[in-house]
Amino acid sequence: MNASERFSTLPRMPRDEDGPVFAEPWQAQAFALAVKLSEQGHFTWTEWAAALADEVKAAADRGEPDDGSRYYEYWLAALERLVAAKGLVGPAALLERKEAWADAYRHTPHGKPIELGAHRAHDDAGER
Repeated sequence: MNASERFSTLPRMPRDEDGPVFAEPWQAQAFALAVKLSEQGHFTWTEWAAALADEVKAAADRGEPDDGSRYYEYWLAALERLVAAKGLVGPAALLERKEAWADAYRHTPHGKPIELGAHRAHDDAGER
């Protein structure tokens, strides 16, 4: 299955005539990670499309608007669920990483790039 065929199986993917479009860098990263994990055989593209469709349907069932603005949030939720189900990462490790990123963005000055663990190194240096 080529890239065009794979993407056509996905529900309501934001795209233009050149392919997928992303509003933020994390969206492109989550997209690339799902594609790469599928290419490496960790899950089939059919499994991926079904997991994403389940997330989109769950959002609709919760009454969330179907305007495309949260598409990659559903993409990320599907990816997290699928990698946990496949045993690629445990729920505790996934939660730990999410908390580390949340901590990092809370400690990053506005307009600066977020670096995982950067504030911890700064905090540790200040304690010496």
